[in-house]
Amino acid sequence: MMHPKYLSRRDFIRWTTAGTLLSLWSPIGQAGSATASPNILLITVDDMNCSSVGVYDSPVPDATPHINRLASEGLRFAHAHVTVAVCQPCRGALATGRYPHCSGIIGFNHITNPQIKTIHGILQEKGFLTGILGKVSHMTPHQNFRWDMWHNMEELGWGRDPQRYYTTALSFFQRAHRENRPFYFCANSHDPHRPFSGSDQEKQAMKRWGAGHITSPSRAYQPEEIDIPDFLPDLPEIRREIAEYYSSVRRADDTAGAILRALHESGMADNTLVMLLSDNGMALPFAKTNCYFHSTHTPWIVRWPGKIRPGTCDQQHFISSIDFLPTVLEAVGVSIPEGIDGTSFLPLLRGQTQPGRDCVFTQFHETSARSRYPMRCIQTRRYGYIFSPWSDGKRVFRNESQSGRSFHAMVQAAERNSEIASRVHLFQYRVPEELYDFTADPDALYNLIDDPTYEKTLSQLRDQLLVWMRQTGDPALTAFENRTSTTALSSFMQEQEEEAKQSRSARQKN
Repeated sequence: MMHPKYLSRRDFIRWTTAGTLLSLWSPIGQAGSATASPNILLITVDDMNCSSVGVYDSPVPDATPHINRLASEGLRFAHAHVTVAVCQPCRGALATGRYPHCSGIIGFNHITNPQIKTIHGILQEKGFLTGILGKVSHMTPHQNFRWDMWHNMEELGWGRDPQRYYTTALSFFQRAHRENRPFYFCANSHDPHRPFSGSDQEKQAMKRWGAGHITSPSRAYQPEEIDIPDFLPDLPEIRREIAEYYSSVRRADDTAGAILRALHESGMADNTLVMLLSDNGMALPFAKTNCYFHSTHTPWIVRWPGKIRPGTCDQQHFISSIDFLPTVLEAVGVSIPEGIDGTSFLPLLRGQTQPGRDCVFTQFHETSARSRYPMRCIQTRRYGYIFSPWSDGKRVFRNESQSGRSFHAMVQAAERNSEIASRVHLFQYRVPEELYDFTADPDALYNLIDDPTYEKTLSQLRDQLLVWMRQTGDPALTAFENRTSTTALSSFMQEQEEEAKQSRSARQKN
């Protein structure tokens, strides 16, 4: 057997726990079990920073009362990350248990390989009733998959009406009860994705959507009530936009509460495994569509009555969105398909320890406009290392985070403030390598890549990332191995741009 030093994260966990999992856990629904298979409820919020949630030490703790309550009833993970910080690829990783470059869902596209299994497809074949609210195309990796019940954003008050989520969710739960079938239900809020509540962008969107009304949150926030995340400067227009963002966070929490109320009223809550997480960080600079800490760090809360001790927090283990599929399948007693990258963290739900969970690998490929900005990252409890082969001092990064008030305010302030000017330049152009020490710099403000004090740490992180890229067949491997060669990086980016061009062409035809 290969020495564990060179095993993948998934295989290392399997190697070190082989022969012990059955003694730690007997999955519900296995042959011989007298208990029915648990139902699965996945609740996602859209573009919400982990640091915005009360139980994760948010500066606005009353923005998420329902999510806080859910955490008090279950387990929250302190070190949970999504695999890629943009909507469809992130949700593709949840559905397939594979890294984006392994599943093919590197951007806003569907799987072309019919052999790749998805969690909802597997469970539907096993007799589960499947349903989805919101984000339907983004949560459906195989374009021809048909959910048993689905409602998209137009039917849900543009994904922002908690009452409609409640009504449709309750109808689904009641159907599952009538048909005496376990269910897999994916309920996706469109908050706090842009346009933020009460913003000019929301008014413009209402006209574009033909929406006469957008439901208001149960609580709206004013600029003087909130704190600015430390990775952004405290400017009046940024403060105003963050307040609008928190109003959307509150409406996302209203929606989560409505879904959980429907589950409770259905009488099926006691046999339902609930997971709640965000698909990526807030749509502001240095969060969404990047590989920074606030890009991928997600609130991840799990409630399972009678199985998980309420009010607990896992401060030790790293989990990733690629681990969702194997965890759920093991929980319901269904075989985990071959070829996935994730590993079940079911032992952690039982309060056990699990070796091999001391870091995560994250990545980015392309924006919703199908522009390529490839990035690779390894995050440990203390450090974050990012490789950006697209950064050549000429290419300019453009994404949704620059569409609102905040980035515009930063650009204006940069004319008179050199520190803000440096942040704007870094966001637009980056550098090929970044290294951050979260102990001293939790918001990743100071790049230590050239600091000789961290030379040994940098070498170790590069080595770990290199092993992972080789094991997963990462197309950026050659670029990383030749990261000091401008010719190699230029060649890689030419390949990427040609692929992106073909992708945009295919999208227009479709």
